[in-house]
Amino acid sequence: MELFRAWADDEGWNPGDSDRFAFAVADPRGFLVGRVDGEPAACISAVRYGTGFGFLGFYIARPAFRGQGYGIQLWQAGMARLEGRLVGLDGVVEQQDNYRRSGFRRAWNNVRHEGVPQGGGDVPGVELVDAASLPFGVLADYDRRFFPEARDAFLSAWLGLPGRAAVAAVRDGRIEGLGVVRPCSAASRIGPLYAASPEVAAALVHRLAAGVPDGTVAVDVPDANPAATALMERLGLVPTFEAARMYTGPAPELDLAGLYGVTSLELG
Repeated sequence: MELFRAWADDEGWNPGDSDRFAFAVADPRGFLVGRVDGEPAACISAVRYGTGFGFLGFYIARPAFRGQGYGIQLWQAGMARLEGRLVGLDGVVEQQDNYRRSGFRRAWNNVRHEGVPQGGGDVPGVELVDAASLPFGVLADYDRRFFPEARDAFLSAWLGLPGRAAVAAVRDGRIEGLGVVRPCSAASRIGPLYAASPEVAAALVHRLAAGVPDGTVAVDVPDANPAATALMERLGLVPTFEAARMYTGPAPELDLAGLYGVTSLELG
């Protein structure tokens, strides 16, 4: 997992400092490495969720081994591990044609917005609380609205790892938003970011950014939610990177209107 993180960092993907610990519990056998004469040459994650969904990520061939067919061998191994499932991935621009040839179709783009959030303000009637103060079942049920399968083991680790903050928005005892910020190689990344309205999402972003040393955050925003894109513009965050969310079949039914930032580009 250290190797996966280091290689992703070399690609400029800005993985979270501790993401690997949550990734490892999502599907311990879902991380594959290809070796050439004993030397690691390529990697991919092929993580199974529930009984019907899988997600591909970390598809990297080291520069010295590119163009020699090693990457595609690992790709085929990853796809074989997810056979029979709906498979998703976040494809960087230069690889999207290759993914289409493998049967993937674009559902939307995740556009990374970065910067120090401007403005702010509380939302009347909404309280921002430490997510750990809520029953885990409430958080897991809420997360399920935005992801195709339950992912309790992953979510539990993702919310509770040291060095990160998880904040929930609560109104009259009901959860109306959730955001997690984690330290990364560059800008601290917020993900997931769920909210019942742009105002709740903005309040969460400001609260999470307030705990970051320099206040700079990055959010991977689905353009399928125009309100989320508009909010990032109002907050003064600027686009810096994008990847296409692609699936091998029809896109799963998710609460896209409440999805302001995806959890990660590596595991969905």
